[in-house]
Amino acid sequence: MDDGEARARVLDAAEELFYGRGIQAVGMDAVRGASGVTLRRLYQLFPSKGALVEAYLLRRDARWRAELAAYVDAMDAPPRERVLAVFDWLRGWFEEPGFRGCAFVNSFGELGATSPEVAGAARRHKEEFFRYVTGLVSAAGAPDAAGRHVALLAEGAMTTAALTGSSAPAREAREAAAALLDAAVRR
Repeated sequence: MDDGEARARVLDAAEELFYGRGIQAVGMDAVRGASGVTLRRLYQLFPSKGALVEAYLLRRDARWRAELAAYVDAMDAPPRERVLAVFDWLRGWFEEPGFRGCAFVNSFGELGATSPEVAGAARRHKEEFFRYVTGLVSAAGAPDAAGRHVALLAEGAMTTAALTGSSAPAREAREAAAALLDAAVRR
């Protein structure tokens, strides 16, 4: 197996284990076992658990944001509806088996105080998400501040869905976002 395939197998295993069980609960040997890569090869690819965690978060960020953008971009709808589509996508994510909330919030909660890499990855993910949502809201004719408010509604829905095990927070946040957009555009 070449380095690219081995790296992908390790990251797939790490993502499933870290997201499912928590980063601190999973050792490198568990990642090795789940990936089928030798421990020696694992450490050649990722010299430390910190390096693996950072790579896992960076890959998850890119994929998560790309999937959200692809969903919204596929909407042939007015700008207001594209903003609200964010919440429709979130609802689908909340309903996936194994949904445990935001991997970045979870990782930051576990390691943010002791790992600058984890804290940085979590902050960058949230900054990019807020920037994306603010762009959608601006395209709908609302001010940037409304974009941050809509993003906060999405963040609250993610946390509430993780805690309750329900996708209802996506619908509730969508309704609040619609009211917020309508009020912001009328000004």
